[in-house]
Amino acid sequence: MKVELEMTVSGYCKKRVLLHWISAAVIVWTLISGFYVAGNDVSEKTKHWVAFFNVSLTTVFIPFFFWRFCFFMAHARCMRVSLLSIEEKLVWLAHALIYLMVSVVLVTGVLMMDRPIDVFGVIKIAQPLSDPVLVALFVKIHVWACVVLSGLIALHVGAVLVHELCGHRILRRMSLRLCEKRSNEQLE
Repeated sequence: MKVELEMTVSGYCKKRVLLHWISAAVIVWTLISGFYVAGNDVSEKTKHWVAFFNVSLTTVFIPFFFWRFCFFMAHARCMRVSLLSIEEKLVWLAHALIYLMVSVVLVTGVLMMDRPIDVFGVIKIAQPLSDPVLVALFVKIHVWACVVLSGLIALHVGAVLVHELCGHRILRRMSLRLCEKRSNEQLE
């Protein structure tokens, strides 16, 4: 599998930016809605709808995450970790931990299913495990992985805010508009 690695000093390629924002939207939505339903007194209808929607959404998200993970790994292979500053190594480690936790959340999310996986009513995927003890174990791992992922996401957002306040335009580098501008400049 060939993974195209397009990165410039000023920003990321359009594919990486799109995958980042799709990932952010899916991850933030599922974490917030999942914790909200788990921690509040909501109707059974709401719990069922959130569970159905989140399972469908994250099942569709898995291939997009895999694609994004391939970009991350391709970039990591090109890096010379020994040449990175301590700060850059910490940033790389934080990103690697986010990828690891998203992977754990997605895998345990599938393995904890106590019924077939219904993807927006279009397809059904067989329940992978039938042993209730294993399913319960994966539920626990899933919940704790979501807690850890939430902390990592908060750390990530906090770091972006600090960088923005210090004048380092991180959000600009992750802008679709900047991708369009760079593409137009390359065509000229």
